[in-house]
Parts: sequence; C-alpha cells; structure tokens
Amino acid sequence: MIRLAAAVIALLCLLPASAGAQWLPGQATEAVREGLEIGTSTSEIAITSDFHGADLTIFGALSNTDQLLLAIGQYDVVVVLEGPREDATVRRKERVFGIWVNTRSMTFEAVPHSYSMSSSRMIDDLTTPLELTDQGIGIDHIPLTPVGFVGDGSNLGEFRDAFRRLQQGGGLYDRNPSGVRFVSSNLFKASLRLPANIPNGVHTVRAYLFKSGLFVTEKSLPLRVIKTGIEQTITDAAHEQPILYGFAAVLLAVITGWGASLIFRKD
Repeated sequence: MIRLAAAVIALLCLLPASAGAQWLPGQATEAVREGLEIGTSTSEIAITSDFHGADLTIFGALSNTDQLLLAIGQYDVVVVLEGPREDATVRRKERVFGIWVNTRSMTFEAVPHSYSMSSSRMIDDLTTPLELTDQGIGIDHIPLTPVGFVGDGSNLGEFRDAFRRLQQGGGLYDRNPSGVRFVSSNLFKASLRLPANIPNGVHTVRAYLFKSGLFVTEKSLPLRVIKTGIEQTITDAAHEQPILYGFAAVLLAVITGWGASLIFRKD
C-alpha cells in the first residue's frame, strides 16, 4: 500500500508538468525572427563638375533581438551600395612581334558597375565563405558569370581576379571593415564611400543581418545618382540626339582649330 500510494502521488505531481507542456491550437511554435530596417541620409545624389566623391550615411535599427547575444556582440551588420548592373568585358594584352595587342577577352554578365561595402567587422571573421558566396556579399564573392563561356575554365579565375583588381584600382570597388557602428543597443550607423567616378543610374543600398555567424535577413533601398548642370545636358544630347551631337562636336573642333590658327599664326 505504501508503494502504491507513493506511485499515485508521483503521478499526480507529474500531471501538471505534462499538461503545461502540451501544445495548444494557435500557440506559436518558433521564436519571433529578428527584423531589420534602414534609412539613408538622402534618396538622390547630384553630381556636379566639382564632385570629388562623398560619404553616404545609412541608419538602421534591429528589432526582436536577443539582448544577451546583442550584449556579447553576436549580431553583425553588413551594408553595401551596389551600382547599376551591366555586362563587363576584361581583355588580356600580350606582346606580339613587339606590339601589345588584345589577344583574349571575357565578358561577365550583369555585374555591379560600382560596389562599396562597410561592415561591423571583417567579413571573413563574420561568417563562412560559403555563406558569403550564397548571399553574394563582399568583393571576392560577387557572382562573376561569363557570357557564353565555352572552355575548360582554366583562365576563368585569372579573368575574375583581373576584373576585381581593375575595379578596385579605379576606386569603383571599395570596402571598409569598420564602417558600421552600433550607436545604441539596437541602432547602428554605416558610412559608405562614393567614388568621384560613380556611375549614373539607380543604385541599391543593401543591409544584411547576421546572428552568431548565420544569415538572418536583409533590407534594400534604391538610391538615384544623377548628373546636373552642363554635364547632364551634354550627356542627354549625346544619348538622345547622337547625330546632332556629332555635328556639333565636329563644328566646335573646326572652329577651335581655325581660331587657334588665327591667333598663333606668324605674319
């Protein structure tokens, strides 16, 4: 009887616990996912004749974060400004009979003309290379797909490295491993460098959120870059009325040459 009573008491003690662990209809089965919101200091950048580059500030906020993970620095943010996408051709020069000529070339499909990136720390320490490649984050992980490529692929890495080297040398591809700073527990600020030769068109600001090295979510915003003043007028004329623009350029060259001959001629 004593053993039976003890068993009954133990069963009664376990019942509330098991009842509390039961799943109820409509009850959430997963934790709420973290959220990310961003905003830019401006939605449009005007390029004038004296434009020598600028810094773009992006503000962001995290929501539904784990305060313990946030306190120990397990959340990381990467912010990227991608330029308009277009095909890019890389050519290799070789010396043939003493003359440097283009011998081989490769065209990559729909790559960003410019790419500026800031992060809360080095992206190689932030997550795995496979994750960066899957998301296309970082200069070394931008997808570079050849157009109509047929071959053994032995030269593919060489042309990809050359493309990245040329873009970085021209200031169009840039990275700052400490450009993202948390100004409070859930708020951050990022600074991106815009080169002096930034292309016209609609650019895209992208922000990526990582937690403990795992990708969580991303957010994007458009940013318009336009030329203003006489530069924009000339650009519009060249694209919209190319024949008229060509005649005007030739006429201007003839007048300039004739005027120079009058000024500097010797009597």
